[in-house]
Amino acid sequence: MSALNIFLETTKNEILNTINNIDEKELLKAADLIWQAEEKGNRIHITGIGKPGHIAGYIASLMSSTGTPTYFLHGTEAVHGSCGQLVAGDIVICISNSGETAEMKSTAIAVKNNGCKVISVTGNNDSWLAKFGECHLFAGITNEGGPLNRAPRTSILAETLVLQALSVILQEKRNLSPTEYVLRHPGGALGQLRENEK
Repeated sequence: MSALNIFLETTKNEILNTINNIDEKELLKAADLIWQAEEKGNRIHITGIGKPGHIAGYIASLMSSTGTPTYFLHGTEAVHGSCGQLVAGDIVICISNSGETAEMKSTAIAVKNNGCKVISVTGNNDSWLAKFGECHLFAGITNEGGPLNRAPRTSILAETLVLQALSVILQEKRNLSPTEYVLRHPGGALGQLRENEK
């Protein structure tokens, strides 16, 4: 079997496993933390190291466009001054597949030292980060699906899927209308009201 076929088969299995392992209770707990913070005038931030940092940028954009303003916090710059974007009571979503990355540990500690709460997203329930957060969203995989089984592939998909699920819960809570969505996204085809939405 070719590497491509192995990747596609592995990805199919890992995505299904991610869906089956989603903990709705923890997702709702994370959503509650976010709602409670917003009611007090606080904000949401998201951070990651390496490839999860790119996912953090995407999820910040997705959540912002669907009714939950979310700010990207650079994973390493956070401990070099960027924690200045935080105020006590804010929520920070921290993404790390292993949950043991030294840089993320430093960032998560700095976040809490600034009076914020942590929602951790990891692939390891027993990891340092999983236990450090106020709640933990599990995004575990068993195989990355590529040669060497090292480069983040399916783990990135799992993290994305879990955080997309959180964004759906948040959007449903806000009952975002098509008009409100278009105000946040006026460009492109998505920025046009459909006939049945006018």
